[in-house]
Amino acid sequence: MGVPVRTAGVMGVDNLSEKAAKMRESLQKSQSITDNMVSILGSFDHRLSALETAMRPTQIRTHAIRRAHENIDRTLKAADVILDRFDLSREAEAKITRGPHEDLESYLEAIEQLRSNIVFFTNNKSFKSSDGVISHASNLLSKAISKLEQEFRQLLSSYSKSVEPDRLYECLPSSLRPSSGSPDSSGKNPNNSHTGHITAENAVFAPLILIPPRVLPLLHDLAQHMVQAGHIQQCLVIYRDTRSIVLEETLQKLGVEKLSKDDVQKMQWEVLELKIGTWIHFMRIAVKLLFTAERKVCDQMFEGIESLRDQCFAEVTAGSVAMLLSFGDAIAKSKRSPEKLFVLLDMYEIMRELHNEIESLFRGKACKDIRESALGLTKRLAQTAQETFGDFEEAVEKDATKTAVSDGTVHPLTSYVINYVKFLFDYQSTLKQLFQEFENGEDSNSQLASVTMRIMQALQINLEGKSKQYKDPALTNLFLMNNIHYMVRSVRRSEAKDLLGDDWVQRHRRVVQQHANQYKRIAWAKILQCLSIQGLSSSGGGSVGGDGAGNSSGASRALVKDRLKIFNGQFEELHQRQSQWTVPDTELRESLRLAVAEVLLPAYRSFIKRFGALVENGKNPHKYIRYSAEDLDRMLGEFFEGKTLNEARR
Repeated sequence: MGVPVRTAGVMGVDNLSEKAAKMRESLQKSQSITDNMVSILGSFDHRLSALETAMRPTQIRTHAIRRAHENIDRTLKAADVILDRFDLSREAEAKITRGPHEDLESYLEAIEQLRSNIVFFTNNKSFKSSDGVISHASNLLSKAISKLEQEFRQLLSSYSKSVEPDRLYECLPSSLRPSSGSPDSSGKNPNNSHTGHITAENAVFAPLILIPPRVLPLLHDLAQHMVQAGHIQQCLVIYRDTRSIVLEETLQKLGVEKLSKDDVQKMQWEVLELKIGTWIHFMRIAVKLLFTAERKVCDQMFEGIESLRDQCFAEVTAGSVAMLLSFGDAIAKSKRSPEKLFVLLDMYEIMRELHNEIESLFRGKACKDIRESALGLTKRLAQTAQETFGDFEEAVEKDATKTAVSDGTVHPLTSYVINYVKFLFDYQSTLKQLFQEFENGEDSNSQLASVTMRIMQALQINLEGKSKQYKDPALTNLFLMNNIHYMVRSVRRSEAKDLLGDDWVQRHRRVVQQHANQYKRIAWAKILQCLSIQGLSSSGGGSVGGDGAGNSSGASRALVKDRLKIFNGQFEELHQRQSQWTVPDTELRESLRLAVAEVLLPAYRSFIKRFGALVENGKNPHKYIRYSAEDLDRMLGEFFEGKTLNEARR
């Protein structure tokens, strides 16, 4: 049993030995292979080194060839670019030879191509023909710009036509459109105060199109190319010469005239007044329509060309503005007269109304002279208006017209001055603005009140002088009563009341009453003495006996008859004379008649009641008692009616 175990152990060792021997053999083979590989690789390294040495000249030649190819490619590409530039030049030259008229856009592209080529060859001077190409392109460009100028002039001229008046009127608000072919006399009616002015200031004006919008971009491009070529002055001259004539012709067709101070001085007032009215209308049309439209054309045509935009507008409008302002200057410098005050205020008003628009349209340094001319006219008009104001005050006080109003009614000077003052109040805001032009620290309201009071005072002084022309002091007082009452009533019914105040009104109402009382005392004192009981007794005493019930015992019949005869004569004379006198105000007339009746009729009734029996019991009583109290009252109703002498006698 022990033997098999041993045998198995021996067999295991043998197997291990056998495997170890095989492994050793295998390792020996691997080492041998490795050694062989090292030997082979060493041989390759030697060969590669030799190959590299052999290949180096070839590599150098290959690199040089590659670099040569790259240089050739670059040269070919540069040649292509240059050839393209030559092609572009030929194309541009062909387009420029044809001119801009057929295809303006292509022509402008050709100019851009020429400019681009000049820049290219200027930056590539190494190309031996660069100088020649640049010279040729520059000459061609110069010819192109010259043709461009012609095209600019032709295109601008063909679309620059003067505007017919009817087309201008169509752009006006309906309230300012003339009813016929020419504008009305001021765009406002004196009877409705400043409604015309207010309407004009707030109204909307339709835009005026001077050049079609589709054409403006082309003109802009042409102008831009001319400027880029350095032809700024040529562009300005073409635009100015073409457009300025159009504006001036438009104004001339409208009716604008260039008048001198001498021309104005020779005109009749009615003609001049009409021309001033139309000038105001023309100023609105020129600023709000014509110059506004021209500014829009300028701004669009020279957009992005700041050096030209304002300068062109200034030069284009200068002649037209001068034409308009010259008339205003002639009026402002002409001989002053009271009737010119309102037209001066109208003219000042329109200049103030248009001030902001003028400042906006004529902005910039180039338009400075025009802005200053407009502002200068505004100030001259204000100065002349203020001086005319002063002249008017002085003229009222010193008015020496001998125009007599024989009936004691309101004097023409009074109605003229009051209407003048009332009309002034239609210009309140304008007058306040005018006073502010010459600020002296005083409020414009108080200045207007002060001026108005001075005018009223001057009128009163003059009226007092005129009242002395009457030989009858009763008529003197009636005349002053009428005229001052007219002043008071007019002030109470106008805006002047707010300015002059209630105190002024009340003071002058008292003056009216004082003159009424004076008239009554002077005119009727003498006739009332006829109805006095003084001196009626036969003994010449001052009292008449009786029982107090109308008994006339003790009175002299002859003296009573004499008194009645004198009364009749005096009353008839007063009736004849004073029925020719006039108290134009109905209320004042009735009040004055009533005041006379309240004194006369009770005195007459009392006299007849006390002494009538003495006459009635005698011969021909109707010869002495001609009138009843009712007859006298009826006849008093005919006083102050302004009848003619024949009517008064009847």
